Amino acid sequence: MPHTDIDLLTHLLLALYPAAAFFFIEVACRFANIPAWRKHIVQGLAALAFAVAYVTLIDATGIAVALFIFAPLLFIHARNVRAREMVKDEGRRE
Repeated sequence: MPHTDIDLLTHLLLALYPAAAFFFIEVACRFANIPAWRKHIVQGLAALAFAVAYVTLIDATGIAVALFIFAPLLFIHARNVRAREMVKDEGRRE
């Protein structure tokens, strides 16, 4: 098994930091009444930022790959949520 300089506790903390950031973004967006699709875009950008930081600053490529996969999923979900909100708003106008 390949070994990096990251021990188990550090690996768990590196996984916890993005989760805490997503939670903070969720709470901040709820208090600020920001639409859900914008919240997902901000969370996707945070996932990309953590992934880039983990690849460049720390040799945590496993977590970075997971975050690189998760970010586009958040962007796609934001697009779908925005489309649903637009359809709902058009139904209210009629």
